[in-house]
Amino acid sequence: MSAIRHSIISFALVAAVLLTGCQSAAVTPSDASAATGTATPSPFPVIPTPAAESPVAAPVAGNPVTGVVARYTLPPTPLRSIEPAIANDRGILLGGIGSDLWRGPGDPPTQFWMITDRGPNAQEKVKGKDRRAFPVPDFAPAILRVATAGNAITLLEVIPLSGSDGAPISGLPNLPGHDDKGYTFDGETKLPYDPSGLDPEGLVRTQQGDFWAADEYAPSLLHIAADGRVLTRYVPQGLDYAGANYPVAATLPALYARRNSNRGFEGLALSPDERTLYAVLQSPLDNPDKSVRERARLTRILAFDPATGQLLGEYAYQIEPFAAFDPRAKEQSDMKISGLVAATSNQLLVLERTDDVASVYAVDLSQATNLLGSVWDDPATTPGLEALLHPAGAGVIPLPKTLVVNLANLPGIPAKIEGLALVDAHTLAFANDNDFDLGGFDSQGINQPNGVVNEIVLVALAAALP
Repeated sequence: MSAIRHSIISFALVAAVLLTGCQSAAVTPSDASAATGTATPSPFPVIPTPAAESPVAAPVAGNPVTGVVARYTLPPTPLRSIEPAIANDRGILLGGIGSDLWRGPGDPPTQFWMITDRGPNAQEKVKGKDRRAFPVPDFAPAILRVATAGNAITLLEVIPLSGSDGAPISGLPNLPGHDDKGYTFDGETKLPYDPSGLDPEGLVRTQQGDFWAADEYAPSLLHIAADGRVLTRYVPQGLDYAGANYPVAATLPALYARRNSNRGFEGLALSPDERTLYAVLQSPLDNPDKSVRERARLTRILAFDPATGQLLGEYAYQIEPFAAFDPRAKEQSDMKISGLVAATSNQLLVLERTDDVASVYAVDLSQATNLLGSVWDDPATTPGLEALLHPAGAGVIPLPKTLVVNLANLPGIPAKIEGLALVDAHTLAFANDNDFDLGGFDSQGINQPNGVVNEIVLVALAAALP
């Protein structure tokens, strides 16, 4: 089917509205300029934006208490209800929408943008070996506009990603030897590689209405039109995406092709002036190989000019030691970076986590070494950046970190927090990835869910951000 924007009838739309924020009118994808593409008109009625009311639990200036002030849950939503072209959704509900969370300065105070990852997938044990199974291989990763009210997440728009010809983009692995093989739901039958397939994670939206997303596969950066068409995919030099159903530019550092499997770009931020994108690798690169995973703590944040496609900078981010961060973690590779927000022109907020524990740190770009074009981007450099245990001794100053909030002791925080958005100077929003609540398949190939839901959680900060 051609990619269309679906407006979804509300499952639960109630009148309570939380939190103050920017009060300007909503900007929808149909407002995008011609330069980003004109969206196909939706055949469904657009749900009106809920009217803003007086906040009932909003944090106030100087609030000394950090805590959860609101929680919203996505009601059960069959996959085929949002993507009718899916042949068999195997009883799987919409999920994974918390891969990232975005709220722009012009968005209504109760609305967010979210994005799914590559779709339902899991490890299946076959003949003693793990295989990556895709039970709904025709699922198209999608961008969603949602409203939060009462205790519900309401879908306002679903925008499946599509290629240049309007055909939906799959979430299947791209390249033999670079990506895992994909299999059917039972792990028995191999699926074809798809050079167009995407595993989107980070998301931002510009004031013009187009999107940028971060992808784990390549890793890559995606420029996406308002109607979901991929305009350009930026990948590491040396990777060949011949046959992709959209333009591909191999302009990112070649070294990034050494990303830890399924841990490419995970978080994405847009500077307040919209002149710079920041993309962060979920984990340290396998540089020179997988042997560094046991101790590596340095991952990379790349600065990118969205107007020209040029690289602007690169910074080392030092991940916390796993044992001190989460006593339940078993190894350093349990630590991940999952969210990124640009609070100011020089300050980023970084979401660092295991599956059970998450914290947000503020980092100052002006106080760290810009590594772009240095020996640390050269694959021949030995030891590589990722092998450094004391980077300052090698002339590398990582981004200085200040703890903003530790979510470990806050009640009401779900597991596997991946999305992070800035609501206002006193409030952060978080979203979880419920992995489509896969719980195994019965004899008919129907998913048996565990009851894990997607949530948006608002947290008041004890001290205001800049």
